[in-house]
Amino acid sequence: MVQHQTSGSQSGRVFKVVSGNFLEMYDFMVYGFYATAIAHAIFPNANPYISLMLSLVTFGVGFLMRPLGAIVLGAYIDRHGRRKGLILSLGLMSVGVLIITLTPNYSAIGLAAPLLVVVGRLLQGFSAGAESGGVSVYLAEIAPPGKRGFFVAWQSASQQIAVIFAAVLGVTLRMVLSEEQIMTWGWRIPFLVGSLIVPLLFYIRRTLQETEQFKARTQVQRPTLREIYSGLLTHWKLVFNAVLLVTLTSVMFYLITAYTPTFGRAVLGLTERDAFLVTVCVGISNFIWVPVMGALSDRMGRIRILLFFSAMVALTAYPAMAWLVDAPSFERMLGVLLWLSFLYGGYQGVMVVTLTEMMPVHVRATGFSLAYSLAQAIFGGFTPAISTWLIHVTDNKAMPGAWLAFSAFAGLAGVYMLHRSGALIGQGSSARAIPAAHETRVAP
Repeated sequence: MVQHQTSGSQSGRVFKVVSGNFLEMYDFMVYGFYATAIAHAIFPNANPYISLMLSLVTFGVGFLMRPLGAIVLGAYIDRHGRRKGLILSLGLMSVGVLIITLTPNYSAIGLAAPLLVVVGRLLQGFSAGAESGGVSVYLAEIAPPGKRGFFVAWQSASQQIAVIFAAVLGVTLRMVLSEEQIMTWGWRIPFLVGSLIVPLLFYIRRTLQETEQFKARTQVQRPTLREIYSGLLTHWKLVFNAVLLVTLTSVMFYLITAYTPTFGRAVLGLTERDAFLVTVCVGISNFIWVPVMGALSDRMGRIRILLFFSAMVALTAYPAMAWLVDAPSFERMLGVLLWLSFLYGGYQGVMVVTLTEMMPVHVRATGFSLAYSLAQAIFGGFTPAISTWLIHVTDNKAMPGAWLAFSAFAGLAGVYMLHRSGALIGQGSSARAIPAAHETRVAP
């Protein structure tokens, strides 16, 4: 029998599990925010465009390791438990942060500098491959009846706190350091801050309890690695459709957060301070809308909300971006990014819990993590680089809006196919329940 959890203990478990999720997103945001400075220090080139592209591509390379991390670490989580897997992913993530923090400039060690940064990004990507999936599955399994959407939404909400924290730190550094200081050594400070909070996060996560559902499954009921990987092959269509579902949120998140400072400064000609202030406001807006929409989906259902917000992104992304670049200003950028933030929060707050509900129990963490990671590896992580490239080759500063609209059509296709296959059921509170611990797993 699963013991009843008080609201206080439930809140404590949510805080503990999302703490490592904060570090994952903080590290990714800091790299995106300081891509120009990293390009100058680690990837110097006579052509600023080439230097920036090398930095942005390195940002995207980290996402290529996410699918591998999803398969390896996701299977570990499904086999050995949510708690053990989340502690392991946090440890690997911490090593990647330290490598990037301590790597000397190109002027000091030559080609070893970019190679070390790439290694750090690959390690971060590998560890992050199962972090979001592990956290989401944990939250889904401890959620009270009828509140799963609200509980799982805190996986994404915790990431928004990381965005806000990183952006506020960026504003502060711009106020106390000169441009030259930031470009030479100041960009390392946010990475150092991330490294310093690692011991605290380890302490917090080590006190995390295993979920009652996983503990209730006997050793015989826990799948072997062979069964997990066979199950993924059996359900490959489900994973593919889930990738389409995640594509929109992957592209949109990195476009309105990690890419915002670079876009505001390099494309729109705004100040660093203005770009970071917009990012702070976007993070706050995301933090509000994600759990609100997750809770709303518990009452209204998942599908109608997913369809509405993906359609609104498809219809408004490019026109909004075109209006912004027509007369760039802080006010216009803030308005457009807050609108996109509202659409992101509406979609993301529902999409994550949907993934936990559609995945079979025996491959829940692995299937979620693989779908999430593939979408980010193929589309989301390279969004800053793709946006910069599209602007360069078309000479159209609004092209990031076109790229976002494309991802929205992928999201619409994913929702449609998942609904048609019966993997999604319309009403949130009566959607497919997270299978019980004793449920017989599907034979691969």
